[in-house]
Amino acid sequence: MRIADVIHHLESIAPASLQESYDNSGLLVGEKSTEVSGVLVSLDCIEATVNEAIQTKCNLIIAHHPIVFSGLKRFNNANYVQRTVQLAIKNDIAIYAIHTNLDNVYVNGVNSKLAEKLGLQNTRILSPKSGDLVKLVTYCPTANQEQIKEALFDAGAGHIGNYSECSFATAGSGTFRAEPGANPVLGEIGKRHTENEVKIEVIVGKPQMKSILAALHEAHPYEEVAYEMYPTLNTDTTIGSGMVGELIKEMSPNDFLEYLKSSLELKVIKYTSQTRPIKKVAVCGGSGQFLLANAKSCKADVYVTSDFKYHEFFDAEEDIMICDIGHYESEKYTIDLLFDILRKKFSTFAVLKTEVNTNPVNYFI
Repeated sequence: MRIADVIHHLESIAPASLQESYDNSGLLVGEKSTEVSGVLVSLDCIEATVNEAIQTKCNLIIAHHPIVFSGLKRFNNANYVQRTVQLAIKNDIAIYAIHTNLDNVYVNGVNSKLAEKLGLQNTRILSPKSGDLVKLVTYCPTANQEQIKEALFDAGAGHIGNYSECSFATAGSGTFRAEPGANPVLGEIGKRHTENEVKIEVIVGKPQMKSILAALHEAHPYEEVAYEMYPTLNTDTTIGSGMVGELIKEMSPNDFLEYLKSSLELKVIKYTSQTRPIKKVAVCGGSGQFLLANAKSCKADVYVTSDFKYHEFFDAEEDIMICDIGHYESEKYTIDLLFDILRKKFSTFAVLKTEVNTNPVNYFI
């Protein structure tokens, strides 16, 4: 199994095209053609992480945060970034980062894992992305419509909100004339043929378009596959930032703080005061101040995230309770998420969770 195979699986869940413009996800060190001997999963990749990979004989590190965000101009051990990259290269350790693209997916994403830890129900993306949906239209013989729809669905087409395998089919007839060089099995050369066909329409996310078109061509009986794509203005509710859901039962603010601390194994919580009961909860792993307005507009009672600055806490006013739990703490369960994704797919090499706590922040309690 090659590094390319691991990357392909991860990006079938969180396509690289979903990363934010400032991000640097992807294969940062190493070659895709390298055979994988073992994978070490971590939140961050620092020198201690690379040393752990060496000791456990893992030649691929899957990290959430990229060790390199901007270009490196020198390699002279001047800082931890340079030292980490140099150590990885010297020991043939590949480093792959899956950052904001994993933040931006609903299924198997960072925020769905955080919501799961809090037991939230009726979850949805807090800030869905718009303009990322396309309507794919294709035509096929009536007898082949089910196999083609199954292939499209398996590749990720047909998702609309909380529904999957959505499509629309219209019966009709198609005509063609096979020219010299065409496959004679499909029809006599030079003769016009009429075929009972079905027009199939499905919604497709732009990041999945390449793999869905590949699935269509593989499943289709024709050597020349006819299809059309139309941009839509629909919002893709499976892609975007943050998440919002509901607790099983309403809690007082103090009870929720205790529940939050216990559920996420927290040492400390920075929060704003609240008097009304807590039922609707918005979350965002990592730095989430940019979604505060979204959390307020959807009438969430509390917003759980990290990295709020002092004056930004005032923005809660009396509309919402802000709970800043720390950056590492809000994303640490991403290690479990990636571990489970890889273990379910690959059995030919070891997948390990890091035992190194990479959190640079300590608390004196």
